[in-house]
Amino acid sequence: MSQAVLPPLPPETPRAERSRAALLRAPLLIGGAGALALGALNLRDPHASGSWGMCPFLLLTGEPCPACGGLRAMNDLTRGDVAGALSSNAAAVVFVAVMGVAWIVWVVRRSRGQDVPWIRLSRPWLILTAAAMLTFAILRWTPWGHALQP
Repeated sequence: MSQAVLPPLPPETPRAERSRAALLRAPLLIGGAGALALGALNLRDPHASGSWGMCPFLLLTGEPCPACGGLRAMNDLTRGDVAGALSSNAAAVVFVAVMGVAWIVWVVRRSRGQDVPWIRLSRPWLILTAAAMLTFAILRWTPWGHALQP
């Protein structure tokens, strides 16, 4: 039996460095998309019932899902009403604050020439986030969390 002899692999070439403009393209596109989405909330007020559709979970169960009130909260934030945003959906306000900080860190790192991803979450962080959202959802359904209901 003869064995096939494969030619040796070429040496690995280092990954070509990307320009700062290329590095900043994704963060700026995502930031622009987010700004457009927040701007759209000021064109059609989510405080008017059904203006952006109805939550399927709320329609089926009669209970608010963890995202219920999120559009109203973002609309309140764009108007500078932090208390109103927190009363609409506190979890959405915290989420947007964390994502905003993560986006700023991403832009700063990319502007310094570091080719890093936006967010790299490990399994424990994903589990912690899921547990926090589940806790928030359950609290919204109980008498102890009546202040969290939209």
